[in-house]
Amino acid sequence: MKIILVDAINTFIIKGEGVFKEMQDLLDSFENKKIILTNANDEEVKKYGLKNMPYEVFTLEHSPEKSNSEYYKKMLEHFNLSKDSVVYFEHNKDAVKSAESIGIKTYYYDKDKKDLESLKDFLLKNLN
Repeated sequence: MKIILVDAINTFIIKGEGVFKEMQDLLDSFENKKIILTNANDEEVKKYGLKNMPYEVFTLEHSPEKSNSEYYKKMLEHFNLSKDSVVYFEHNKDAVKSAESIGIKTYYYDKDKKDLESLKDFLLKNLN
């Protein structure tokens, strides 16, 4: 069963509000394991409340940034996963390109539109 990789800040976490509840409800409707990807350092983890997430959180603390494909290579290695065992959604276009460059099936999530229907469609189509 594929793992859902979830972008943290500006996607799952809305600045000043916390967890995007409707997104969590959507994600919880899937039995797949979820991992939140961030680059938050200790200060940012506290600032955004990333210690109390409903899913496991992975960070490399900006070394490298998610716009660098090495981030995803290290993440896959850390969890002993392959590019084909995950799907990912992310709000940052450079990070999307970076993940796609190593073969991760990635969806660009527009943080302003908050289109959960399109995200659901992406997940349904790519989790098989």
